[in-house]
Amino acid sequence: MHSLWMLLASFLFAAMGVCVKLASDQFSTSEIVMYRGIVGVSVMFCMIRLHGGSLRTSMPYAHLWRGVVGVVSLWLWFYSIAKLPLATAMTLNYMAPIWIAVFLFAAGWWHGKNRVEWQLMAAVAASFAGVTLLLQPAFAANLLTPALIALGSSVLSALAYMQVRKLGLAGEPEYRVVFYFSVMNLAAGVAGHILAAGAGPVVWHPIASLHGALLLLGIGLCATAAQMAMTRAYRLGKTLVVANLQYTGIVFSSVWGVLVFGDVFDWHSWAGILIILASGSAATFYNNRNSGKSIAASDPIASEV
Repeated sequence: MHSLWMLLASFLFAAMGVCVKLASDQFSTSEIVMYRGIVGVSVMFCMIRLHGGSLRTSMPYAHLWRGVVGVVSLWLWFYSIAKLPLATAMTLNYMAPIWIAVFLFAAGWWHGKNRVEWQLMAAVAASFAGVTLLLQPAFAANLLTPALIALGSSVLSALAYMQVRKLGLAGEPEYRVVFYFSVMNLAAGVAGHILAAGAGPVVWHPIASLHGALLLLGIGLCATAAQMAMTRAYRLGKTLVVANLQYTGIVFSSVWGVLVFGDVFDWHSWAGILIILASGSAATFYNNRNSGKSIAASDPIASEV
């Protein structure tokens, strides 16, 4: 049952994606990241004060690494959501289990293991075939650059998920992980907006309407609640179930995209989404089955824990 927290997280991430796409007409990516951090820090600080939690941690560098990687990934993801159909951006970002499989294969090759994991290789090959199908409409619409940015975001998401699991298994409570990540969002959003101005004046888009304010509030609340649910799922749930439940976010975002934005997908897109879903689930299953026998020897990610 603990794994079902990921189902809630996936729904909230999809809802956040809707708000990000709508807010991108009024605010820059840096500003959206900043406001996401402001809401997250405010909500988490109030919760911590009310429940008597502590912000003191024995793993500051682990939080810093998770924050840096996570913020860059989030930044790229928000940018791609603004440019791509919502389901396309979500699907490309949700390729983290595939990249974990690639990392494991590369680590095995680097350490001189001659054994070829054909099942894993087949899942990885199938996933890239799915990406090729999914990117064909992007080629036609001159959206290749944001699609590749979303793909890069998924690589960083894989690293961030590894660190979230490491922090959770090391005993860090969900609220502390989410709080420090929100702080990084706030700092990165402010710094990014200032750097983007260059030598010119720093101009902040005003929150001129209730609609814009509600969108920013929705981004922050959905993202913070989703982070809490995801962190709890990875800490308490079964890894295999949790990792596969994250793919429901693609289903949620597809429904939102059709209902809210009127997205229309051809057979290339739907086939690519289905192939990525299937291959991601297969890669996750194989990773967990293979590494469970000898964690330290076969899974460098889990051995860090």
